[in-house]
Amino acid sequence: MKIYRLEQRSSSPGPSEWFTGQVRMEPLIQTAAPARVAAVSVTFQPAARTAWHTHPLGQTLIVTSGVGRVQREGGPVETITLGDVVWFEPGERHWHGASPDLAMTHIAMQEALDGKTVDWLEHVTDAEYAPD
Repeated sequence: MKIYRLEQRSSSPGPSEWFTGQVRMEPLIQTAAPARVAAVSVTFQPAARTAWHTHPLGQTLIVTSGVGRVQREGGPVETITLGDVVWFEPGERHWHGASPDLAMTHIAMQEALDGKTVDWLEHVTDAEYAPD
């Protein structure tokens, strides 16, 4: 058993290669092989978002506060709120982030395949983020 105590974890800014806007990442769990799960709490300030990306084994998001947006390639931009759970299929190209006016925090869980949990792609444009 391992307890990941709050005072032993630290948050850091989300890298600009992966995000647009102000984002904080707080790692929650990173397991060693043969386990594969990783989880991070991510807080997006208004209008902040990820770049397009995929996960080799999929990704689950659990919204813990605020209002956000998600989109899979070819689909509409969807609103997500407290308590919503989002599943992205393995290899599904997508992005997620806060709404234009409200921050959003979610827990992101994904598994590693050959040590890799994510493939980062290009940034989401303003027109893609707010198509209205």
